Amino acid sequence: MTAISLSSPRAIAWPAILKEAAMTAFVALLLTIPLVGLRTVDRPTGLGLETRWDEVAAAVGLVFLGRLGLCLIREGHAAIVLVLAAAAAAAGFFIAMPTEALRIILIAGGAVIAIRAILAIRTGRSKLSQAERDKRMDHIAAQVQHASRWLGPIAIVLALAFPFTPLADRQLLDIGILLLTYVMLGWGLNIVVGLAGLLDLGYVAFYAVGAYSYALLAHYFGFSFWLCLPLAGLLAALSGVLLGFPVLRLRGDYFAIVTLGFGEIIRIILINWYQFTGGPNGISGIPRPSFFGIADFTRTPADGTMAFHELFGLEFSPLHRIIFLYYLILVLALIVNLFTMRIRKLPLGRAWEALREDDIACASLGINRTNMKLAAFAIAAMFGGFAGSFFATRQGFISPESFTFIESAIILAIVVLGGMGSQIGVVVAALLVIGLPEAFRELADYRMLAFGMGMVLIMLWRPRGLLAHRDPTILLHGKGGSGGPAAGTAAAGGQGIAGGSAK
Repeated sequence: MTAISLSSPRAIAWPAILKEAAMTAFVALLLTIPLVGLRTVDRPTGLGLETRWDEVAAAVGLVFLGRLGLCLIREGHAAIVLVLAAAAAAAGFFIAMPTEALRIILIAGGAVIAIRAILAIRTGRSKLSQAERDKRMDHIAAQVQHASRWLGPIAIVLALAFPFTPLADRQLLDIGILLLTYVMLGWGLNIVVGLAGLLDLGYVAFYAVGAYSYALLAHYFGFSFWLCLPLAGLLAALSGVLLGFPVLRLRGDYFAIVTLGFGEIIRIILINWYQFTGGPNGISGIPRPSFFGIADFTRTPADGTMAFHELFGLEFSPLHRIIFLYYLILVLALIVNLFTMRIRKLPLGRAWEALREDDIACASLGINRTNMKLAAFAIAAMFGGFAGSFFATRQGFISPESFTFIESAIILAIVVLGGMGSQIGVVVAALLVIGLPEAFRELADYRMLAFGMGMVLIMLWRPRGLLAHRDPTILLHGKGGSGGPAAGTAAAGGQGIAGGSAK
């Protein structure tokens, strides 16, 4: 029997490839007709409908050609695709397109497919089986997580220096604050979803409790931000306990449905309790944070209070308050990260990981599953309350519209895409889920299409998350398989979890 060389490209199955590309283009057509092809416009006679079929045709054509190129790469013809993709990207600078957004998509899409072809040529990835691809990606994820020991400090230094770089204008600072807010929320939800293995679809409820706690305490009692911040976290944790105690005996889909319902209950209460929460009108005039109660970020502060720029001998700038908010959310996010990294090495954190892996085995070892899950819920809710309090003081206005289910879905998508239980994965996923739509904001109608396309590509490329590699917190034996002092310490510290498996 003749052996077939994997190094030679396979014969092109044109009918199958064209069918796959056509189906992808058809899906793109269904999406672009309502999002791009039809647009409402204001006219003197009233609201009118404007059609843009040329943009739809161009977008569908680009999708068809892009999918065709990816299929050819998969069949082993990466070199041809590399030349054509590079030519398409270069042509984007010269040929006429219906809109500037489509020109950017053509250039960016051609560059992405060219890079994909280069990677296929360099690594031979198109010849690997799915299992081999997963193994390679898991190895890369493990290397990234191990490298985070020095990547983390570097990223922190860059984040600290960012406001003082020439690139740091108001827009980028606002985007940075938004990213850090979602990173903090992702790290908080990661305790419940990533460590404890509980699918929480109502995390936005704790976000809302924290925001409204600060707004109402400041409105009715005149409390400052620094006093309301811990109170908002405590009230959010209390709401987590109140939710968790009756429902944590549920599992799987039933638990997820209950948490989803809790999030909607909180939103409906905020809408209907008009006398207390302001109803759909929300709460405005929420006080801004001061500089630790010492100075205000205004040009002319109230009597008996110093201005921030006068305190440090600076010229007044409205950016001072924005930079302070940036550093405030950065510190809050780092506190959440440090707390999570430390607690996962304690017995409580190891119990969460054991619950995630096998709920029934934990019960057989004598672990109180309800208390462990309740602790995870309360701690994650507290961090969500802190983030909500910051959101309220940053916006100066909150309403129930800011706390819909889509917010829970976005936070959960950040955790799942980054890899459940991975701290650095949450950061990478937040950059993609939140940063990608912001980066493509100039594409107008195509912005959410670019976001959806990126999400689909990530799910196809890495279904378990970008950095889903899991290393055990403790090991009975060293990684080499032999015991030692460190292994003995780990085994003694594991007791109910690691020690149980050793028997």
